[in-house]
Amino acid sequence: MTEKEQERFPFGENWKNFLNILSDEHILEAEKALGNFLGTSDLSGKRFLDIGSGSGLHSLVARKMGAEVLSFDYDLQSVECTKELKKRYFTNDILWRIEQGSILDREYMDGLGSFDISYAWGVLHHTGVLWQALYNAQRPVRENGLLFVAIYNDQGLISAIWQIVKRIYCSGWLGRIFMSVLFYPIFFLSGLLMDIVRLRNPADRYRDHKKYRGMSLTHDWRDWLGGYPFEPAEPARIISFYKNLGFELMQFQPTGHGFGNNQFLFRRTNQPS
Repeated sequence: MTEKEQERFPFGENWKNFLNILSDEHILEAEKALGNFLGTSDLSGKRFLDIGSGSGLHSLVARKMGAEVLSFDYDLQSVECTKELKKRYFTNDILWRIEQGSILDREYMDGLGSFDISYAWGVLHHTGVLWQALYNAQRPVRENGLLFVAIYNDQGLISAIWQIVKRIYCSGWLGRIFMSVLFYPIFFLSGLLMDIVRLRNPADRYRDHKKYRGMSLTHDWRDWLGGYPFEPAEPARIISFYKNLGFELMQFQPTGHGFGNNQFLFRRTNQPS
């Protein structure tokens, strides 16, 4: 299945709500996270491609770090969110371009030019055609350039069950209400129980989540519950796939709780064919 509108989660709607709470602290934490994984906080003179820019937060921090940024998203509301952040912080900046486009459009991707960093965090597994998306994401990376991708971890049967949950959520208003009523209390109570066992203030879970890439816990809950299409992958398959395309793995950070994103940083060691 490809990006069928009637079955896709409204990612842009969720990001629009997120922008209502976005603070300088969120931005600072996102900048720290990106810089730490890339191994540098200075992207001056670099070209940064943000594939599936979503809220625009990481395009913003890449620009703040000095990069020339090109952001695109398939979801029109996400494109508008990214434009809103540019308007707030980099109005009329010619070094930040924002477009509507699809990672699955080979012609579009090949027309973007070459980049020092191609960034696709938690995006490619929502296209419905993961391996095509993974292939297209590396094409704009120049020699010695970096590819930073984050892909949902494949847990076998557990992932298959989550796929059913997400599809029901995206099937219509009834499925959305049913799954929300069922899972939001589970998310809340399981977190509360863990905090009690660890003698931790439960409020810290929500306040400190921004330290995870500058994100919001409740918005991440909604993104996880409704994020469909959904196609996870085992880390070894991702690493092997890119190795065969001329990339070496520079850094790997596995998800801390099984069903989240595994993060990969690759460097291209040869010219794209």
